[in-house]
Amino acid sequence: MTLNYRNIALFAGMALLLVLEGASAKNAIFSGSWDTSLGILNVGLISAVLALGVNIQWGYAGLFNAGVVGFVAIGGLAPVLVAMPANPGAFSAGGIGLAAAFAAAVATVWLAILVNRRASLQVRLIAVPLILIGGFLLYRALFGPATTAIEAVNTAAAGNLGGLGLPVVLAWPVGAVFAAGAAWVVGKTALGLRSDYLAIATLGIGEIIVSVLRNEEWLARGVLNVNGIPRPWPVPREIDLQSSADFVARAASLGLDPVSASTLTVKLLYSALFLIVLLVLIWLTQKALSSPWGRMMRAIRDNETAAAAMGKNITRRHLQVFILGSAVCGLAGAMMITLDGQMTPGSYNPLRYTFLIWVMVIVGGSGNNFGSVLGAMLIWYLYTKAESWGPQLMAFVTSGMADGSAIKAHLLASAEQMRLLTMGLILLLVLRFSPRGLIPEK
Repeated sequence: MTLNYRNIALFAGMALLLVLEGASAKNAIFSGSWDTSLGILNVGLISAVLALGVNIQWGYAGLFNAGVVGFVAIGGLAPVLVAMPANPGAFSAGGIGLAAAFAAAVATVWLAILVNRRASLQVRLIAVPLILIGGFLLYRALFGPATTAIEAVNTAAAGNLGGLGLPVVLAWPVGAVFAAGAAWVVGKTALGLRSDYLAIATLGIGEIIVSVLRNEEWLARGVLNVNGIPRPWPVPREIDLQSSADFVARAASLGLDPVSASTLTVKLLYSALFLIVLLVLIWLTQKALSSPWGRMMRAIRDNETAAAAMGKNITRRHLQVFILGSAVCGLAGAMMITLDGQMTPGSYNPLRYTFLIWVMVIVGGSGNNFGSVLGAMLIWYLYTKAESWGPQLMAFVTSGMADGSAIKAHLLASAEQMRLLTMGLILLLVLRFSPRGLIPEK
């Protein structure tokens, strides 16, 4: 069987798993619910977008980004700022002070850079620290009262600036822009580091971004969460479908109750939107990979010294691809928040949004866009199913043990950790028997 047929068979096998999940009778392996199957599909499609972003950085250029969670989180901020309605009175209470604080911060950094470049060494040693300290004090003097005033407006229901009330689909490219801007700042400071130090730097910066979202209530309510994020067109709300006589009649003609039919309709529409985005990204990334730019990036990845000798600006190209990959991660973050309908900064953890994404890319095949998509779908399916398979497996393993046994109690209590064990085991097996992934790079 040729490689193309093999790839088709792998994707067909993945599709078969989703079909069996929805169409089979409920048993120990499959849930027998189209609702569950479509839920796995939707998050899997978003995970595939996220895996493409990581693959652009690692598979194209060999950049190890250990702070993926930060770019996902900052992309998830976009639906809050774009699609949510404004908090009346919040901007007039502290918006001007907030804008002045950020202007002071930008001016401080610009002035410090200017002095550092043009002044003599003696002047720099004195002037730059004074500029930074003075600018920081001015920033805090403006920022503190402004945020306090914003958080005091409608504290119970909002307590933040709110958004612009625009269609939520517009927030998806805005999330990509937010992540790209953060990547530019990170790249300018960290891309000159060696690969292991780059991983440490991105890990720390990613956690800083998540920490800011958790603590700055004026921005996205912090741990209080933002609920009720609007849905994209043409996805309706289930209650609206259930109140439609025509929809109820069509559901009855198919043998479905209105509640189940409305849930399936909404999830199918989400699947269509996410699939469109994924297909567009695959087309763009494949074009980029086969272009002279893609060949240049792979040449830099494989031998930076030889590429530099041919006149390529390695740092500039690394910055470029780092920004592109992070923008795709930010896009996925905005899509995820739209699907969830709420912004929960406390849910961003490196295990889910960094480690798991890396497992998807490695298992699928780094450097291959189709491999990243397959790996994302497969790993998310297994990650989801391991939650139900773990207790079943532990119950089977301990079935012959005496009740009250300490070992039995420990094993049953450890069943919830089967997700971690499953992901680690899959990663080890793939690295041992197929180190280039299920669909290797050509």
